[in-house]
Amino acid sequence: MSRLFASVRARATLAATLVVAVALVAAGTAVLLSLRSNLLGEAGTQAERSARDVATALAVGTRYTELNLDDDDRPVQVVDEAGRLVAASEDLERITGTGVDAVTPQPSDSPRKDDDGDDDDSGESLEAGEIGEPATVGDGTATVDGDTEDYRFVAVPVETRGGDQLTVYAGAPLSAEHGAVNTALTVMLIGFPLLLAVVAWVTWLVTRRALRPVEGIRREMAAITASEDLARRVPVPGTHDEVARLATTTNQTLAALESSVERQRRFVADASHELRSPIASLRTQLEVAAAHPELLDLDGAVEDTVRLQRLAADLLLLARLDAGERPADARVDLAALAREAAEGRTGVSVRGDAAVNVAGSRGQLGRVLANLLDNAQRHARSAVEVTVRRDGDAAVVAVADDGEGVPAADRERIFERFVRLDAARSRDDGGAGLGLAIARDVAVRHGGTLTVHDAPAGGALFELRLPGA
Repeated sequence: MSRLFASVRARATLAATLVVAVALVAAGTAVLLSLRSNLLGEAGTQAERSARDVATALAVGTRYTELNLDDDDRPVQVVDEAGRLVAASEDLERITGTGVDAVTPQPSDSPRKDDDGDDDDSGESLEAGEIGEPATVGDGTATVDGDTEDYRFVAVPVETRGGDQLTVYAGAPLSAEHGAVNTALTVMLIGFPLLLAVVAWVTWLVTRRALRPVEGIRREMAAITASEDLARRVPVPGTHDEVARLATTTNQTLAALESSVERQRRFVADASHELRSPIASLRTQLEVAAAHPELLDLDGAVEDTVRLQRLAADLLLLARLDAGERPADARVDLAALAREAAEGRTGVSVRGDAAVNVAGSRGQLGRVLANLLDNAQRHARSAVEVTVRRDGDAAVVAVADDGEGVPAADRERIFERFVRLDAARSRDDGGAGLGLAIARDVAVRHGGTLTVHDAPAGGALFELRLPGA
C-alpha cells in the first residue's frame, strides 16, 4: 500500500478525491435533511388543512354524526372530551400515532361535567363555534381501504355550538416524502462515485502535467550525476511558477558546485606544483649528500624544509577554511596583536589607538597580520607603517608600504590563490602566492573585509576592516 501511494501524483489524487468525497457526503446529507424537512412540513400543512375543514364543519353546526368523511382518502378521526371516537373515515381499518387506536365510532354521552356541575377545563377553553390552534401529533400508520401507509397527523380542537368539545385528527400521507428522499438518495449513490471518478481522473491528469517539468529536472540531474559533467544544466520551464523557480535554483546550485569543484581542481593542481619544487630540491640535495657528503648544502636543505613546512601549514589552513571552520569567539586586541606581529621586523612601525578589540581567533588574526607584513616588507623600498584605529563600530588595521603599489586591474586578482604579479620573481623570494588569499579568507570568516588601495607614500595600502567587540 505504501508503494502504491509513493508518488506525489498518487497522493495528490487520493487527497483531492477524499476532500471531494467528504464535501459531497456533507452536502448530500444537508440536501436530504432539508428535503425531508420541507416534505414533512408540506405533509403537516396538508393534514392541518384536512383537519381544519372538518373542524370548520363542526364549528358551524354540523353534527359529527352527519359529517361526510368519505370524500377524502386521508384518515380522519373525531374524538370527544372523554377520548371516545365519535366519527371516523368510513374506509379506515387501522390507525396508530394519534393516541386513539379505535376505528369504529361509539355513541357519545352529553358533555362530561365535574361534580360541581362545571365543564371539565382540563383542555383548551374555547367559545362555542370556535376552532383552536392546530397541534402536530406526530407520525404513524393507517390502513385505508386495504392500503397501509405512513402518515403525519395533526390535531385541531373545536367546540361546537352545542357545547361539545371535540378534537379532529387528520393525516397526510408521507409516501411523497419517502419517494422523494429515496429518489434523491439513489441519485446520490449513483452520481457520487461517478463524480469522484471524474475528480480522480482529472486530478491525475493535471498533476501529471504539473509534475512533468519536475520529472525532466530529475532525469537531467540523474544524467549529470552519471556523467559527472557539471557544465550541464536542467531545463527551466516557461511557467514562472514554483517548478520554474526550483529549476532556476537547481541551476544556480550546479553553477556554484561547478565553480567550487573547478576551484578545488585548480587548488590541487597548483598545490601539487608548488610542493614539487621544494620536494625536488630537497631530494636532490639529499641524493648529492648521500653520494658526496662533503657537498651537503645544509642551509639550503633546512631552507627547503622550512619552505615546505610553511606551504603545508598554508594548505592545511586553507582546507580548514574551505570546510567552513568557524573562528573562535575570543576577545582579541588588534593593537597589541599588531605590535606583536611587527616586533623584530626591520623598518616596520605601529601606531594607533591603545586598545581596539574584536571577537575572533587570535591565531588566525595574527596570521593575517603576519601575511600582510610579509607582503608589505617584500615590496617596500624602506618602510612599512601599520595603523590600528576605530571607525565607528568597526576596527581597522591599515598596512602601508612605500613600494610600487598594486595596479588597479590586479587589486582583486592578487587575493586569488597561487597568484604572483611578478612572474620573473623567484619562488624562493616570492612565496607560494597564498598569503593574501589566506588573509582575505580569514577576514571574511570573521565577518570583515580586506581590500587594497594606494598608500599616501605611493605604495600599496591593505585595509583590514572587522566588526568591533
